[in-house]
Amino acid sequence: MRRLIRLALSSDPRIEVVGEARDAVQAKEKIKELRPDVMTLDVEMPGVSGLQLLADLMTTTPMPVIMVSTETHRGSAAAVEALAIGAIDCLGKPTDAGKAEAFSALADMVVVASHARVTKRAPESLPTRSLSQDSFIWNGRYALIGSSTGGIEALERILNDFPKNCPPTVVVQHMPESFLANFAQRLNGKLLPTVQLATTGAPLLPGNIYLAPGGNTHLTISGQRNSPVCQLIEGEKRSGHRPSIDHLFDSASFLGDYAVSVILTGMGRDGADGMLRMRKTGSTCFAQDKDSSVVWGCPRPHMTTAPPSAWWPWEKWGE
Repeated sequence: MRRLIRLALSSDPRIEVVGEARDAVQAKEKIKELRPDVMTLDVEMPGVSGLQLLADLMTTTPMPVIMVSTETHRGSAAAVEALAIGAIDCLGKPTDAGKAEAFSALADMVVVASHARVTKRAPESLPTRSLSQDSFIWNGRYALIGSSTGGIEALERILNDFPKNCPPTVVVQHMPESFLANFAQRLNGKLLPTVQLATTGAPLLPGNIYLAPGGNTHLTISGQRNSPVCQLIEGEKRSGHRPSIDHLFDSASFLGDYAVSVILTGMGRDGADGMLRMRKTGSTCFAQDKDSSVVWGCPRPHMTTAPPSAWWPWEKWGE
């Protein structure tokens, strides 16, 4: 696997491979010696796991890290955990090492990671929830959130504060299909609302968070203002992504001022055009600010920023 990764990266003129390591002990030595801009890290390693090494790095020597993992249930769960710890992105390990396209997407991921903002973090739990189940009354508005590179931590911090009877919330996170299934499972075990992968026809109900399943489909919203439902549609990638934030926002423009749309950290501009259309139909729109974004791409173009404390002005949701 190290040889395949080296070949994939060395063939790209934007990247210089300065070293490699067989385990966590050697990796720490190489990092100290070579001070790389970006590191790829396998979840499965002899001795100390990739997850433990990542956690150590984030508290001592933070740097952009791309996780490489099998797309089995166990491997995908570990990759999602790595993203929550601080990894920039994750890539599924090819099942057939002889395939010519093995790691074909890795070079672009490394280049994106090289622009990421990674800061030292102390081990900490998520902030204490400030709202109880009884303190929030839904006023009929729907939340739509788009998130990309670095978005796992941002999403978990935001959703952690949701009350059990939260507004119906739809989330598009750029991630491989198998990783999304594990992300939904992870969130459902940590949050007060119910978190599920969206299915066609699922009604948007309070107390529920719907996550785009990805794969061959985009997640859209259809129906009436007072009774919208999830709709999965097959289609080509849009803005380089499937699921696409633009697809979700475009489909939800009929909600008008019944909708609140949000764009979080990420590379590129997926969601920007869709959010503009939602804004023109009366939607309240938020974008993550530069200082808190891992990659300030998706939220950047012509977006009104707000500090983290103002992302969720709950007085605007309830009565």
